Amino acid sequence: MDKEAVLLAITKSKGRKSLYHFTRVRNLPAIVHNDALSSSYHLYPHHAGERRSIVKEVKYFEHTVTINAHLRIADSMIDADCTQEQFRAYLDQHVFFWPTIKDCRKMLDTYKRREPDEAFVILEFEAYRLLLDHYSAVKLSKYDSGSSPRFPKHCNYKKSLQMFLPIDDFQNMVNNTVPTKASEIHELLFKDQVVNLTQYLRSVYVDNSKDIPESWRELMKPLASFK
Repeated sequence: MDKEAVLLAITKSKGRKSLYHFTRVRNLPAIVHNDALSSSYHLYPHHAGERRSIVKEVKYFEHTVTINAHLRIADSMIDADCTQEQFRAYLDQHVFFWPTIKDCRKMLDTYKRREPDEAFVILEFEAYRLLLDHYSAVKLSKYDSGSSPRFPKHCNYKKSLQMFLPIDDFQNMVNNTVPTKASEIHELLFKDQVVNLTQYLRSVYVDNSKDIPESWRELMKPLASFK
């Protein structure tokens, strides 16, 4: 498939016209100032592969950015050809997006349960153009890569770097580990940085409009309406 065909196949469905990213409200000033989303490794390239058991605040130019803790993954979920350290280091090199409201809401609810006092925001982007302009940096995942299933012993896959499919290989590789159709894509990873965000941005879902820098305020929607 050529690039256009791949992108049309991924974004054809009415419910897959957008990509969603959630982050902490306190990270918005840095995101808006740089007009970019950066991987945790880009923000803090130290101690790669080590597990962050708590959130970490780092200085990025004149702003402070909060990096998520790593969710715990059971050792039994990691493939024998991959270590926990290798897997975490790989995840940290990417910015994460979700292709449906349901997928993003699931992850948002997970973090809200873990951190009930934290304020979060969801950014909605036009999927086709964002994927087109960052095409070579995109990987697709059939599974939620960064956390452990509730019942690891009942899973029919193992976590490894092989679960991340380069977008150009979509529908060229058929196995149980990678998505073979758009409905199987539950996560998209962008290497290093996603830049020029404003040109793709559709909506900003947040509880309080005062939390949004003025340049994005007209795109504000209530977080409660994200469902």
